Amino acid sequence: MALTKLPYKRLQHLVGLHLSTVEDAHAAALIKELSAVRKRGCLTRAELIKVCKWKSARAIRHIRHNQARTVINVTTAAFGARSEQKKLSLLTSLHGVSVPMASAILMLTNPVRYGVIDIRVWRLLYTMGAVTTNADGAGFSFREWYRFLTIIRFFAGKYGVTARDIERTLFNVHARYQRGLLYGSRRLRSGSQSPRQNRLARVT
Repeated sequence: MALTKLPYKRLQHLVGLHLSTVEDAHAAALIKELSAVRKRGCLTRAELIKVCKWKSARAIRHIRHNQARTVINVTTAAFGARSEQKKLSLLTSLHGVSVPMASAILMLTNPVRYGVIDIRVWRLLYTMGAVTTNADGAGFSFREWYRFLTIIRFFAGKYGVTARDIERTLFNVHARYQRGLLYGSRRLRSGSQSPRQNRLARVT
């Protein structure tokens, strides 16, 4: 999989031209459904399963290994933590919660401050020179996730939109300029593309 040559010299130019402020219908419904989570201060097991189904249903059998009380305790601590590193560390301690899944939890419960890190947004940022590590966009570290957060929050502030709007913009631009298969033919044949990728690839 590769991107065609992007006709943008600067990330700001790309974001400004393609800025997306219209949420995907399924994501919007889930964000609305989870709007009480921040006030409540925790995520339930059923809500975690819904997040998983939206982000990447492949992880569902691992997500279901989490006990209801564990999900409540871990997410209570994560949402209450001031440190972004602590938030990520706690969320990824749950079965089946990778860095991208943790970022989905944070975005769906607070789209103003968070976006979802995934292969599309990272590879676009890498192509534009905004990030310089992990060219494949897999196995993200805290430093990489935090760099991603810094970038999307910067542009969110600049354009007066949410961090989610910036992340979605990057996702959509990658989908527009991608050539070839995202993960490779073997993984796609096995049904590895997530529901989120299928839905948002159609959003412009």
